Amino acid sequence: MLQHKDHFHGSDLEKIEQIYKIRKEEIVSFSANVNPLGISPLLRETLASHIDAITTYPDREYRSLRNCIAAYADTDYENIIMGNGSTELISLFIQLEHPKKALIIGPTYSEYEREIALGGGTCLYYPLKEELDFVLDVEHFTSQLNESIDLLVICNPNNPTSGAITRKTMRRILDVCKQNDIFVMVDETYVEFAENEKEITSVPLTAFYNNIVILRGTSKFFAAPGLRLGYAITGNRDFIKSINTRKNPWTINSLAVVAGEIMFQDKDYIQKTRDLISGERARMYHIFSEDSRFKPYPPSGNFMLVRLLADGMTSDLLFDRAIREKMMVRDCSTFPFLDNRYIRFCFMSREMNDKLIECIMR
Repeated sequence: MLQHKDHFHGSDLEKIEQIYKIRKEEIVSFSANVNPLGISPLLRETLASHIDAITTYPDREYRSLRNCIAAYADTDYENIIMGNGSTELISLFIQLEHPKKALIIGPTYSEYEREIALGGGTCLYYPLKEELDFVLDVEHFTSQLNESIDLLVICNPNNPTSGAITRKTMRRILDVCKQNDIFVMVDETYVEFAENEKEITSVPLTAFYNNIVILRGTSKFFAAPGLRLGYAITGNRDFIKSINTRKNPWTINSLAVVAGEIMFQDKDYIQKTRDLISGERARMYHIFSEDSRFKPYPPSGNFMLVRLLADGMTSDLLFDRAIREKMMVRDCSTFPFLDNRYIRFCFMSREMNDKLIECIMR
């Protein structure tokens, strides 16, 4: 297993509070990759009126919620598996598949590797190359796939690079995986932020391939990490049956069910989020591209990876500088294949983004 250094995660504000003596409520986290608009206004206005939901058990099949998600994601509700956050689903899938050897496209989120290792499996990484701007070379990648691999893990758009694989490319990958009996887990946590979401999402492929499962959640796009509401989409009904047999009933509480049904139907909030992220993503990428001290990589998600080119400029230095101004960026030296010349930050309001630009570009 690759060794990961200790680092500050977007949820580690208490730790930062202790070290830097800054109240966590005063810190703006550009590290958490959460929607800057906060939770859905419709949810804020109406959830309290549904408080009586906690007096009864939720429907253990979650039919109403799954129908809302199916309409939102444009799929069949029978293809949807509910989970207590996507993290629980990652764990369940790996327990079910029990891969002896998994291939992960990296650098990426470390939870995949951790869960595979806990299940006794071995992880291999296929490294994205910096000289290609961390864009996948699909020809070379598919040539590396073989029958010794049980599971392929792809984060799309990828964290931390923010690059994305189109559905056309994903189909080519799935074809090769099918030939080699490889199951594919695609994490689409950030796909809803993408400008070309319809060209990226693999949801339509679940109607044609039974070797793919797609993970999504409400933590990032709907700014509700504490809700712990995740879901997966797959066309493999045998796989769904096996997961539901293993999964504890009522892993999602009654209020989370109500909240999900409200959020997925808040069309104004969804559109405002996409408009904000689209505009700030283009603006921030342009600003950093114009400064020779930085190399930003074309982002598809609601965050951007930046390489630091100036002598003496390091990720820990910029992290420290930003946190002292009550802003938190991600030091990417903890990711596989990256070092202390990379930072990542998400897109917030224009005002906050300008404040971060001023801090970093000083």
